[in-house]
Amino acid sequence: MVPPSGDVAVVIPARNEFDRVAATVQAAAGLPGVSIVIVVDDGSTDGTAAAAQDAGASVLRHGRRRGKAAAMETGAEAVRLLDDHDRRDQPRYLLFLDGDLAETAAGAAPLAEPVRAGRADMTIAVFSTRVKQGGHGFVVGLSGSGIMRATGWRPAQPLNGQRCLTRAAFEAARPLAPGFGVETGLTIDLLRQGMRIVEVEVPLGHRATGGDWRSQLHRARQFADVGRALAVRWPALRRPAG
Repeated sequence: MVPPSGDVAVVIPARNEFDRVAATVQAAAGLPGVSIVIVVDDGSTDGTAAAAQDAGASVLRHGRRRGKAAAMETGAEAVRLLDDHDRRDQPRYLLFLDGDLAETAAGAAPLAEPVRAGRADMTIAVFSTRVKQGGHGFVVGLSGSGIMRATGWRPAQPLNGQRCLTRAAFEAARPLAPGFGVETGLTIDLLRQGMRIVEVEVPLGHRATGGDWRSQLHRARQFADVGRALAVRWPALRRPAG
């Protein structure tokens, strides 16, 4: 069965991605089945919103930084309202992409295929091209080991934000884990509800994470958010050893 056209909505949470978001939007708009691209500008201090709008995206803005999970929920709610307005029998699938993918976003089509075909409730991207992320491994290790201990399954790239979900799966995971804990929480919550998660290798790529103080602060925020998501979902993590 061939999925109907126009059944995918792309949601791009973005903060200070002026130099790459336009290319990301343009590439995402050309993906099979995509009917709308929504960029949620999470309190950017650069020209992210204007660049995304000029590239053809529908843009929503947070007046202050509220975090990645809040941006995802804002975008998904906009899609829901659009589905209601259009009186769609089947809600659009939600394809989440990061704002810094640039032209590589054109390779995201395989993420939607298992969901559109009814073989998965959520897909998680596995990048075929790896970019060295200085210090990033500590956060990945925390997320991966936490998911494993909570569910018995460890994704190859647990923090990968490139995911496609059914509307039902997205709603089942709400409220989303705050901030950068959202991917870890999504995976645990859906697996615990018996939903099907499929990993898909795709030729996507982020910009490399630097080693300056801003990058270190970003990783610290990630580590804290992932830790909180795990603590809420796996009570044993809150108990002291011994």
